[in-house]
Amino acid sequence: MITLYGIPNCDTVKRARAWFTEHDIAYTFHDFKSKGVPAELDQWIAKLGWESLVNKKGTTWRKLHTSAQAKVVDAKSARALMLCEPTVIKRPVVAFGEKLTVGFAPETWAVW
Repeated sequence: MITLYGIPNCDTVKRARAWFTEHDIAYTFHDFKSKGVPAELDQWIAKLGWESLVNKKGTTWRKLHTSAQAKVVDAKSARALMLCEPTVIKRPVVAFGEKLTVGFAPETWAVW
């Protein structure tokens, strides 16, 4: 089963959900806002790297004080930020078994 992680009002998450629906692919949606950051966060960091998970172009990052931004220097500090501010995680994160993507990646999902 595919799990799509994100927030419902994110445009990229909306595009991903629409893509899965259009291709008649079943998925489960995990809302960071209502369900929190999943326990799999550590696995994501290990597989994808914290740098690809922290969305430094997003609104949440830009709203952080520069001193808070400067503290994000490694996996431990990034993990702490993602747990406190789930919307700083780049979206969507899509998991299918051991496979994992971050961002809009229909070419990869089609192969799955």
